[in-house]
This record gives sequence, C-alpha cells and structure tokens, in this order.
Amino acid sequence: MIIAVDGPSAAGKGTLARGLAKALGYHFLDTGSLYRAVGLMMLRHGKVLDDAGAAAQFAATLDLTSIADGDLRNEDVAHAASRISVYPAVRANLLQFQRDFARRKPGAVLDGRDIGTVVCPDADLKFFVTAATDVRARRRFDELKGQGGDVTYEAVLDDVMARDERDASRATAPTAMADDAIMIDTSELTADEVLKAVLDVVREHAKG
Repeated sequence: MIIAVDGPSAAGKGTLARGLAKALGYHFLDTGSLYRAVGLMMLRHGKVLDDAGAAAQFAATLDLTSIADGDLRNEDVAHAASRISVYPAVRANLLQFQRDFARRKPGAVLDGRDIGTVVCPDADLKFFVTAATDVRARRRFDELKGQGGDVTYEAVLDDVMARDERDASRATAPTAMADDAIMIDTSELTADEVLKAVLDVVREHAKG
C-alpha cells in the first residue's frame, strides 16, 4: 500500500506520516528532506541558489545517506530547499527516486507537497494535512526556539507565508490537494488525535 501525506509546512504532516509508518510497519520517506539535502549541498559547495544547473546535478546524485545529515533542520537549509524546489530539473531528478521508494514492500508512507498529485497520483490513500497559518507559524517558532534559535514569531510568520506563496505558485508541481484526498485540519487537534483518526481510515480501507 502507498499512502500519500501532503500539506504545507508545519501542519503536522511529518509527525503523522512517521506515526503511520511506525504503526503499520511501513517504510517512511520525508520527501522534503530530499530538497533540504540538495539545498544543503548548494550551501556547502558555495553555490548561489539561483544556479538551477548545479541544483539539478546535486539532485541527480542524491541517495538515502544524504538525507540523514543533522544539519537538514537548519533554517538556512529550509530556505535553500524552498528556493531550489521550484526548478523543474531538480524535481524531475528526484521524482524517480521517490517513486522507487514508494514501491517498497510491504508498503510506504511518503510526505511532501505533491505526493498525491504528482509523485504517486495512484496512491491507495491520500491525506492533505493543513492548519491555520498562525498556528503553523507558532509551531515552527516553538520548534526553532527549542533548538536554541534566535528568532521572532513575526519573522517566522513572514517566512511561513512566503514559503506558502512560493510552494503554491510555482509552475512545476505546486502544493495542491488531490481531488481524491482526505483533508485533515490539525489546528485544534493533538498529534495523537490526528494519528488515531487517520489510522481508523487506513484500517477501514484495508478491510475493503
């Protein structure tokens, strides 16, 4: 079974996808980490983020070990990932990687922004996880503060809104909810409540 979990940043899709994979004994892939890994390579090699060719080359050589780097959660890397993710060649080079992963047995859970629409349009189940913009900004702010980051809520809110705009308006694979996806609004739900609700759906689907 292939389960697609899409949605904007800080909506809780990663937490949900990891929980689903663990509960079901499936493989898990945070596809955002692929773009973060490319962004990190760009920064480490001193490449300007406007260099689409360099970004595409890094994307073409990516492997699973690249997405285990501890620096991937850095805010500079997140910004770089958002910038390079708009390049069609980068997305094309990472597409087959994601599709191959999705075919792993006994099943896979992939989270991202275009899993249900582009990467795995034939996924068995699709979920679109969202939350109010201010709630997502607060979650991201708390995460960064917990990591010792010197940030303000206003700056994080601006970044979340800018990232949403880039992701929704890019020409290639914009963030969008698949027509057959189930929307999950996590604004007023705990992670455990979200996981339980989605697991119920998955198990009902498996029975059918």
